[in-house]
Amino acid sequence: MSVDAATVRRIAHLARIAVKDEEVEHLQGELNAMLAFVEQLSQVDVTGVEPMTSVMPMAMKMRKDAVTDGEIADVVVANAPATEDHFFVVPKVVE
Repeated sequence: MSVDAATVRRIAHLARIAVKDEEVEHLQGELNAMLAFVEQLSQVDVTGVEPMTSVMPMAMKMRKDAVTDGEIADVVVANAPATEDHFFVVPKVVE
């Protein structure tokens, strides 16, 4: 795949990047080099290679999945200027 000047300008517009006309040719070469590298990577044979999430094998620590209310409702609303039944009371802003 090859990127032309119009595509460079379109990418710059989508990324909200100001690109001067004299920079377009350089950016076109940079983008084409990146795409060529990605194409080169797609030629690598990865048969038998398992996907990995880290370079070091590890297992995540698991905890019991239990629903709780935190049991600290009084502490949570302690500094609130106004509360009612463990809820914050705020002024109505929408009619």
